[in-house]
Amino acid sequence: VEAAKWYRKAAKQGLAKAQFAMGMVLANGEGMAKDEVEAAKWLRKAAEQGFSNAQYFLGVALANGQGVAKNEVEAAKWFRKAAEQGDIQAQHALRFASTQGA
Repeated sequence: VEAAKWYRKAAKQGLAKAQFAMGMVLANGEGMAKDEVEAAKWLRKAAEQGFSNAQYFLGVALANGQGVAKNEVEAAKWFRKAAEQGDIQAQHALRFASTQGA
């Protein structure tokens, strides 16, 4: 609970790593109620700043419709951005998405 309070404070100041952490805390319901919609918003903020972990997990949310409308094309876009930064999980997800037609 205390960590989530500090993540939120730093996230509101625009720190991508804190925005990512806030998104993951909300996605998993760690220390606060699970809220996939709010989680996706924080992940998007961090992803838009180029934070590769957030780009990957935003892609996962989009691919599965977790907190956002399911959108496999947009998911592939975020997987690609993270993969270009060397994120192995994103590279695998992008490879899988390309076999599925995204």
